[in-house]
Amino acid sequence: MERAVFVYTTWPTLPEAEEAGRTLVERHLAACVNILPGMISHYRWQGEVERGEEAVMIIKTRASLADQVSAAVKELHSYEVPAIMVLPVESVEKTYLAWLLEGTDPKAG
Repeated sequence: MERAVFVYTTWPTLPEAEEAGRTLVERHLAACVNILPGMISHYRWQGEVERGEEAVMIIKTRASLADQVSAAVKELHSYEVPAIMVLPVESVEKTYLAWLLEGTDPKAG
């Protein structure tokens, strides 16, 4: 049986995250995306410690689409090096998993 995964990423602005999230769902690469605005990040970039305000995106998809989701995030993202982390999901309620699989099946419409 197909497994579910979360793909974690961050975006520089809420509008950019919303546009990308909608695109991922429209392309059947994600059944759902959760966008959490207002995150503060401190990170090292090009030898300097930076501070940024970002939006977190959690992409709910099937494991077999993780590479395609990663490629789409890179395509849609304005960052030179976007954060893209695929996280395994240990357990999913069976009716929710069925919904997730249907939402990521391009033949389902």
